[in-house]
Amino acid sequence: MNGAITHIVDDDPAVRDALQWLLQSRGVPSRAWESAESFLAVASHDLCGCLLLDVRMPGMSGIELFDRLEALQCRLPVIFLTGHGDVPMAVQALKDGAFDFVEKPYDDNALVDKVLAATARDAKRSAREESILSVRQRLASLTQREQEVMRRILAGKLNKVIADELSIAMRTVEVHRSHVFEKMQVRSAVELSQMLALLGDGRED
Repeated sequence: MNGAITHIVDDDPAVRDALQWLLQSRGVPSRAWESAESFLAVASHDLCGCLLLDVRMPGMSGIELFDRLEALQCRLPVIFLTGHGDVPMAVQALKDGAFDFVEKPYDDNALVDKVLAATARDAKRSAREESILSVRQRLASLTQREQEVMRRILAGKLNKVIADELSIAMRTVEVHRSHVFEKMQVRSAVELSQMLALLGDGRED
């Protein structure tokens, strides 16, 4: 379940089978679910890929599932499959963060292209989150003194100034600077600044 998978949620078994065959023909792994409730039981932040979601289903609707996934912070890009009468709901879902919607009957190639685009965006999001986690882990490895030196490095202060402000020898500052760069896996203050900028950039492209 941790690999990139296109999850198909539709109450019509013929539709599920047809979509799985279509995706398989383009080499896209998929898994089908007969109801919103069955998918919700396994939904988590860790899922990768995208979600093909029927708007109208018995029990929990696609729109209701979409709202529940948001509350669970399950960030799979959602492509709604809609009938003509469902378009206004799908448009609203787009405003609320859905990736796209496809009106039935859909063009096979166009649908798979949307799935591939959604999966690519999710892969980019996942890679960004892994990078952010890695940076946070490196920061956590710094001692308090190394963090103090790092903040002054980022402020562009020279070793002599840092030494004066912290009342330590300049050689000690040099050692701390070396440890900061080693632990953060950077070669310069510029690289360090660029790395830490990740923590403040949660934008989706």
